[in-house]
Amino acid sequence: MVLVGGMGTRLRPLTLSTPKQMLPVGSRPMIEHVVEHLARHGVQEVVLALGFRPDAFTAAYPDGRCNGVRLRYAVEPRPLDTAGAVAFAAAEAGVDRTVVACNGDVLTDMDLSELIDFHRRQGAAATIHLTPVDDPSRYGVVSTDDEGRVMAFIEKPSIEAAPTNLINAGTYVLEPEVLAAIPRGRPVSIERETFPALAAQGRLYALASAAAWIDAGTPASYLAANLRHATDGPAGGVDTTASVTSSVIAAGVTIGPGAVVERSVLMLGADIGRGALVRDSLVGPGARIGDRARLDGLSVVGAGVEVPAGEELVGVRLPAS
Repeated sequence: MVLVGGMGTRLRPLTLSTPKQMLPVGSRPMIEHVVEHLARHGVQEVVLALGFRPDAFTAAYPDGRCNGVRLRYAVEPRPLDTAGAVAFAAAEAGVDRTVVACNGDVLTDMDLSELIDFHRRQGAAATIHLTPVDDPSRYGVVSTDDEGRVMAFIEKPSIEAAPTNLINAGTYVLEPEVLAAIPRGRPVSIERETFPALAAQGRLYALASAAAWIDAGTPASYLAANLRHATDGPAGGVDTTASVTSSVIAAGVTIGPGAVVERSVLMLGADIGRGALVRDSLVGPGARIGDRARLDGLSVVGAGVEVPAGEELVGVRLPAS
């Protein structure tokens, strides 16, 4: 079960018309990276728990396959939150066995097979993948005993008071009994309702991994995810006097004479004018950055937006949302 139903509000304006998981990471939509990771660990069928713009997914994969994996679709009638979405998708797909559930904006190299094996060895009702972070005060941390049993969820502790730096990384193994116990007909949070109840019963486990992990749901983290696929130097549509450094340049992009692009993402058909600067920023499909304009400081320009010549934007989102 892959959760892809959210509105992607943190990535607006890029997500005003495109679901977050259909945004590109490197040269492919984000969802393809997620499905590819699942496929590497033997997953042969994925149910997408859909909400916002489900047509974007069905149009992209009309044969119901992605990276060799069969896709099935469960479209929520209304937002059901994380646990509600998983339970709804399982019911719609007729799934009554152990499932892996994950957030569709999490990109990771964690060993899913190891997580499943650990879950089975412990006889867990549910198991969470944990990942370490440098600053646990920004998250809710998860403490466990020596066997991996979850003891407590602690929301945004200070660095000094945090018992661990491990956080919920958004991939779960769930038994059918967990899905059956999720209330129907209302939003249910797996993080705030389902998991604390299971932890209180001593039936929730967790396994930590230091494998690569990124939640690509914010402009900063989405840019970081893309820069793992960045390239340098000229490409088609780039003027020979332009400079491109550590950036992702999609098909159909044009970059004019003397323009500079650094650590940025330029999406399909974007046009960067003469002498413009785009640095540490995201430029949506078909957007136009005028001559000598400057984008910096994690600016985000939406699809089809035009930044006037000479304009200077630092940390700005266009259109504002």
